[in-house]
Amino acid sequence: MKKLLIIFALFFFGTNFAQDNFTSEELKITPLVEGTLLLPETSEKPPLVIIIAGSGPTDRNGNQNMLKNNSLKFLAEALYKNGIASFRYDKRIVKIMKTGNIDEKKIKFDDFIEDAIEVTKYFKNDDRFNKLYIIGHSQGSLVGMIAAQNRANGFISIAGAGQEIDDVIVDQLAKQAPGLVDNARQSFDDLRVNGTAQNYSPGLASIFRADIQPFIYNWMQYNPQTELAKLNIPVLIVNGDKDLQVQVSEAEALHKAKPSAMYRIIPKMNHILKEIEGNDLENGKSYNQYDLPISEELITVITEFIEEN
Repeated sequence: MKKLLIIFALFFFGTNFAQDNFTSEELKITPLVEGTLLLPETSEKPPLVIIIAGSGPTDRNGNQNMLKNNSLKFLAEALYKNGIASFRYDKRIVKIMKTGNIDEKKIKFDDFIEDAIEVTKYFKNDDRFNKLYIIGHSQGSLVGMIAAQNRANGFISIAGAGQEIDDVIVDQLAKQAPGLVDNARQSFDDLRVNGTAQNYSPGLASIFRADIQPFIYNWMQYNPQTELAKLNIPVLIVNGDKDLQVQVSEAEALHKAKPSAMYRIIPKMNHILKEIEGNDLENGKSYNQYDLPISEELITVITEFIEEN
């Protein structure tokens, strides 16, 4: 269950806004969305990528309070060095939690889509950039592919699910806790039909507790394959073969939905974009290694995709 807790924890957050030797701007897009624009100095207008974080109260750098890995910070800085501008932002839940007045029942998956659309609209007419791309990581992949529709010049999915979220979780349980699979499937079916699930196992409380059910229910309404197929722009689908949270099969499902997409599986890359040489223990420790660099191959693949499209 540890991996599920990583995916669905809606508590704790952390921030790390420091920049070193990068031309940056701190921007407030909406009252709940603030982020960092990295703007490389080039003779021509650079492309801009909007980076959308994964699940939980994740800040612009890819961090939470108990998980500081700087994955998205390193991603933005590496792209900067390749002449690609980026904007990454704190998820709204980070700002809400700072106020101490969080009400989980009022948080919807649609809120994250709305925020991504507002960010995209903000930059769409910014004449400093020649093209606009969206990078969605993990949960941010689904958010990003929806925001990109009729708004972006290209879309990049990193470690994105290829199934509806209930099917993803059931598949994870089949590997991690098979004794909970039947109860989870029934609980998800109840949630989908009735809008609530009541007879779930205590072992599934991190997913089905009452306060979070409205969020999960809202999330379940979106099928990544359906949303990705709507895009008529260049698409890159990326996954790591060391990802403990999102299996390569999820990327395969996305590719099946969008056969024209560029498709890459990065050897040794885990869910937070780090290169893992060893076992699952090393993999897990990387979630809290703030100075461990991300995969160089990932940066090469993204850069080449943007340059070619």
